[in-house]
Formats: sequence, C-alpha cells, structure tokens
Amino acid sequence: MIITKKKDRSNILETVKKYEKFFLIGCSECASLCGTGNDEALQEMTEFLESNGKKVTGTMVPKTGCQTLGTKIELKKDKDACADADAVIVMSCGAGTQSATEIFKDKPVYPANDSLFLGNMTRFQMFDERCTLCGECVIGQTAGICPVTNCPKGLLVGPCGGMSDGKCEVSPDIPCAWVRIYERHKALDNLDEMKEIIEPKDWSAGQKPGRLTTRDEKKEEK
Repeated sequence: MIITKKKDRSNILETVKKYEKFFLIGCSECASLCGTGNDEALQEMTEFLESNGKKVTGTMVPKTGCQTLGTKIELKKDKDACADADAVIVMSCGAGTQSATEIFKDKPVYPANDSLFLGNMTRFQMFDERCTLCGECVIGQTAGICPVTNCPKGLLVGPCGGMSDGKCEVSPDIPCAWVRIYERHKALDNLDEMKEIIEPKDWSAGQKPGRLTTRDEKKEEK
C-alpha cells in the first residue's frame, strides 16, 4: 500500500488562499488505512477550512482514488457540488491527486497529503517501507527480503564492511538486511543459494515514468 501523511494544514491554507470553495476527495483504500483519506479525515479538513472562512461544497471517498475512470463515474452524483467548487483538494496519494487532475480539467487540484513509500501496515497505522518499485524484483534470490529497500545503501552484494553485530552502520536500530537474508536462508536450510552468483540487476526496468498494459489487445476484425 502507498503510505501517506497529512501535509501541514497551514501550508495547505497558504497554497489555496485565493480560492473560497472546495470539493474534497479521499480514498477508501490506502489513504483510509493511513487515516489520511477516510471520512474522519475529510470531516477534519472540512472543519479546518470552514473555521478559516472557506466553504466546502461537498466531499466523497471513492472506492479507489487512483482509478481515474471509476472515480469519474462515482463523482457523477456530486456533479453540482463539484461545479460549485473553485478548486479540488485530494486527500489520497499523488496518484489519486493526478487522477483528479485528469478528471477536473477546468479546476485547480491540490494534494492534502505527502506520499512517502510503498509499505506494509505492521500494526494499526504503523507502517514499514517494504518495496522501492525498482522494476526488477530480486527477492526470489534473497530469501524474500528486499536488499534494495531494506539496506540503506541498496547493496545487492552484502553485507558491507560497516556492519557490526548484525546491525547496519547507518543506525544501530536497523538490522543489516544481508544478515537477515543469511539467517532466513539458514533457517530454511537454503544456504547453498547464497553461493550462487546473481546476475547484474537491470536497473533500466525501473525507468520513469513507467507504463504497462496488461489487457489483451482486441484482434483486428477481418
């Protein structure tokens, strides 16, 4: 899931200072789990804006904020509220904000959150980064632990010389990713896999901006 945190409210107010009326959009998936785009977060933002002399024409929490077509369809019921707004504030990730930018071609769109990383929720609203979206996954060769993300240096061959007592030299609070990989291979009785030479990683697979189509192309009619 994409982990987000709320932007400083005073900075948002400064950014949108020339507008008076807003429509708010959240997200029922990642942002809701982060507490940044659920109904409660939208209500909090509504109260904040209105306490500062602004008006909120309406709010909605789409099923998936980054699904542009689906969000556009869901917004039909809020057509009048959207039309009455001077600008749109999106309380999801950057992808959700850009979906709104595509939908609202005649209105400015502003993010209410900062997108931080792709991670896992380890406990309620506690998150750890787990994936760097590097384009070519190597964890099948590293015991299911990503060294690109979990090693601050992103080392594909480790551990480095700075490792001490199983801890990363960057911080004693960080366990060395390659020690973790070794210990998991050992626990699974797969240490022989660490003797295999891993082919160089294709970093070009993570080139930005990414684009992928997975649907089957329609066959040309004869």
